[in-house]
Amino acid sequence: MFTTGSLVLQLSYALLVLAVVTSRKLPRIFIALSALIALAHAIWWSGDAATIGWMALLLGACLVVLGNDILANRRARFSEEEEAMLSGFLAGVPRHTARHLIDQGVWLFGAEGDMLTRESEPVERLLYLSRGEAKVFSGSSQVAACGPGDLIGEATVLTGGPATATVVLAGPARFWCIPAPALRAYLTANPDLLPALERSFSRAMGDKLRTSNRTIAAAGGVA
Repeated sequence: MFTTGSLVLQLSYALLVLAVVTSRKLPRIFIALSALIALAHAIWWSGDAATIGWMALLLGACLVVLGNDILANRRARFSEEEEAMLSGFLAGVPRHTARHLIDQGVWLFGAEGDMLTRESEPVERLLYLSRGEAKVFSGSSQVAACGPGDLIGEATVLTGGPATATVVLAGPARFWCIPAPALRAYLTANPDLLPALERSFSRAMGDKLRTSNRTIAAAGGVA
């Protein structure tokens, strides 16, 4: 039968396991809690001086890192259109991480007729449409449309594959973009960001597929 002290120690170990299987900042939180519980166990039950010292050091290190993340998030500043990105395809990404990613790209204005991607040609950049609309063509047929908050190029920007459709601006627009090689290099250097972006890209592609299906159905189906 477990004693109270052994149960406390088992809880510390369980939190370490949770730290291994979770993502982003949660591991640090679980490690900090594990260190705190192990420290309490060493003080009140085992009395091991080495454990007390190491757990106090581990707990302190976690608190410093977590504190730095909190301060960085509070210091990050965003424009109104960048805040829309945070609630859109960057939802769930820490604010300071999102700030760093956005800074890798540029904000541009576009005009009617500007081609953003060309079907069967490599996608040169990932775009986030902040204002305006774009038409999506497969061959010569319009199959969908993009509006504010939509991503363009997300289907193949990470793989370097060809665009699945041609996207042309329907009028004046403003968008954020990042070159495909720069995005891939950034994610290689910051792999923790990749799962969140892949989820956003998957949602965006699903939304476009449903929109395309409705557009094709309204046009009488595929000839």
